[in-house]
Amino acid sequence: MKGYRIERDTLGEVRVPKGSYYGAQTQRAVENFPISNLRLQPEFIRAQAIVKLAAARANVDAGQLDPKIGNAIMQAAREVMDGHFSNQFVVDVFQAGAGTSQNMNMNEVLANRASEILGGRLGEYRLVHPNDHVNMGQSTNDTIHTAIHISALIELQDRLLPALEQLVSAVREKEKEFDNIVKCGRTHLQDAVPMRLGQEFGGYASMLEKNSRRLEDSSDGLAELAIGGTAVGTGLNAAPHYRKRVIAAINELTGRRFRSARNLFEAMQSMDAVVECSGALRVLVTSLKKIADDLRLLQSGPRTGLGEIHFPPVQPGSSMMPGKVNPVLAEMLDMVCFHAMGNDAAVLHAAQAGQLELNVMMPVIAYNLLQAIQVLSSGMNAFAAKCVRGIESDEDTCRYYAERSAALATALSPYIGYEKASDLAKESLEANIPIRELLITRNIMSKADVDKILHIRGMTVDPEKLRRRK
Repeated sequence: MKGYRIERDTLGEVRVPKGSYYGAQTQRAVENFPISNLRLQPEFIRAQAIVKLAAARANVDAGQLDPKIGNAIMQAAREVMDGHFSNQFVVDVFQAGAGTSQNMNMNEVLANRASEILGGRLGEYRLVHPNDHVNMGQSTNDTIHTAIHISALIELQDRLLPALEQLVSAVREKEKEFDNIVKCGRTHLQDAVPMRLGQEFGGYASMLEKNSRRLEDSSDGLAELAIGGTAVGTGLNAAPHYRKRVIAAINELTGRRFRSARNLFEAMQSMDAVVECSGALRVLVTSLKKIADDLRLLQSGPRTGLGEIHFPPVQPGSSMMPGKVNPVLAEMLDMVCFHAMGNDAAVLHAAQAGQLELNVMMPVIAYNLLQAIQVLSSGMNAFAAKCVRGIESDEDTCRYYAERSAALATALSPYIGYEKASDLAKESLEANIPIRELLITRNIMSKADVDKILHIRGMTVDPEKLRRRK
């Protein structure tokens, strides 16, 4: 048929688009899995190419692979790493278990491109074979697993952690800027004792910093690679010292410190390191959503909400109500968090589906882990730059709420007792009279004592910190 070439695999003849660099097994996967039109991310493809380049180098060094063939494969792999042939990776995310189709897609692209480099034609595999040469000493089972770890660790370190650092920096700036602004704290969504707006933001910053440490800790598990285990962990068909050589090459190519898994059988059948990373992302999601929702509440209004802070206006908020401006960046971050929660659920359930010597759900694990890292990174970058850094406080509103809070009675308990303080709080609310005024007009305390005891700025200072300063 015009526009096609005929290739053969172990099941027979396959018509492959004439100019494609992929081959028969990839084409079968395209026909078998027209599921979602989703493809594994470019970062995963790059990690696959890194594995193939490192494997070719290790096999050449071991004397197992002809240097001429090996060099052509390495050149082809470098081209893929640089983003070439991206339209040749066409297998759906929802594909054959373990990612066999994905592995063969890479093997075929590299074999055809290496053949072309050596003067051959696409689809003949006479000079370079996808299984015998490109996949030498490898299996889908160890290469896909390894590519997941490589791509996730790089994305975590190069994209997510810097984005988180930028968000922490933005929140810390607001902590300092708002340090002198006293406001009413809230528990159970009810008035509580005074605090400073800077302290509230400092709590958010500390929360995010702890998440950064959790994510850094989880990356250590990703640094362990299953490469060299081949099919089940025995290393069958791998050359002597192959594992050491291939990981050294991976480290050189990535600038990281990957290492071989201590137990290849555990590494092949388990996705625990990925689950740990996804779990750390889940904690981050929990924190981000809490912060986004808190800030939405604090800026609610502008006339009928709390109105203690103001977001920078970035776009009109309504197609119907003129002048309305919505907290769109916080809403975006919430949606990112919901999506990442779904990614985590997919990773968790897929990781639980491992059976005996292999987890065959690796393609969907790879896609969802990388997508969670990527949407969270972009979401945090936008939230920090377009929202947090532009937040302004409303000092008058904050102080008004703090001064009129019935929870100020808490500071009176050591002087007049809990029950009397409770009665004052109740009367303050019913009569809509600040506690300060009640104390003075009822001659319960002198104005000097009231000013001392109900000094709202003083209530926000930790007495332990004061003692340490002295």
